[in-house]
Amino acid sequence: MRVDILGVGFDNVTMEQAVAEGVRLLHTEGAHYAVTPNPEIVEICRADPEAMEAVNGADLVLADGIGVIYGAKIQGTPLKNRVPGIAFAQKLMERMAQEGDTLFLLGAKPGVAEEAARRLEKTYPGLRIVGTNDGYFQEDEPVVEKIRASGAAVVFVCLGAPKQEKWMRKNGEATGAHLLIGMGGCLDVFSGRVQRAPEIFQKLGLEWLYRVAKEPSRIGRVAKLPLFLVHVAGDRRK
Repeated sequence: MRVDILGVGFDNVTMEQAVAEGVRLLHTEGAHYAVTPNPEIVEICRADPEAMEAVNGADLVLADGIGVIYGAKIQGTPLKNRVPGIAFAQKLMERMAQEGDTLFLLGAKPGVAEEAARRLEKTYPGLRIVGTNDGYFQEDEPVVEKIRASGAAVVFVCLGAPKQEKWMRKNGEATGAHLLIGMGGCLDVFSGRVQRAPEIFQKLGLEWLYRVAKEPSRIGRVAKLPLFLVHVAGDRRK
């Protein structure tokens, strides 16, 4: 069952349920994709019908941001848990490593995906990363063919929102992969170029505050959180 927040339908699942569904999808024939919207992405979807269609067309829509959890409570339809995209990916890779599943990394600046691949294969012995490609490509077709040729079962698509959501909806089937996941800037973290917030910030849902402290230029993006909550409150009154 999905919980609608400002037009975006979120799957009401725990982390364990989300990972179990991810494993099921990657072992199911056909192409599937997962998205992890936060309040900023919800606001993008409200202004971009194509982005809204791409997000709601996903097989798995996970509540990444703590603001989404607050929004669900405000409108009286609480979600079970926040499911951060990076934590979901980490737990999924643990399962993939156990079964020797294959992964392709797409996105970030040149060299980042390759470094992320090296580190991930050390962290998750048994995980097979069969290809990488940076996010600075001009045409989809060569990248799609590269993924298909790799035989990857899963693709982390790290192109930023809403580009990655639209890309997965358009190209998912052609890649031959069974599960594509929109992962934003996760490759920068997996490569070690960006440090994730300390655990205390993660538990409190304050990773956004840590990122702003490290990168003040992000303040404009974070400013969308109160706007999102205002829109949720207004939608409830209607």
